[in-house]
Amino acid sequence: MKQYKIIVEKHPDGYVAYPLGLKGVVVGQGDTYEEALSDVKSAFRFHIKNNLYTSRHFRRRIL
Repeated sequence: MKQYKIIVEKHPDGYVAYPLGLKGVVVGQGDTYEEALSDVKSAFRFHIKNNLYTSRHFRRRIL
């Protein structure tokens, strides 16, 4: 299974998170680091489940 590194950035109005290599495709946000990380993981899983690519392309673990 492939692994994707999650980037979490602090912004003035909260946190934004995205998987490296998929910025703009799957994005999470939250008031805290943990909320943004949880949101992006949920969005990423949804994207994989309903993906536009073959499931083989997304066989990486979310870090």
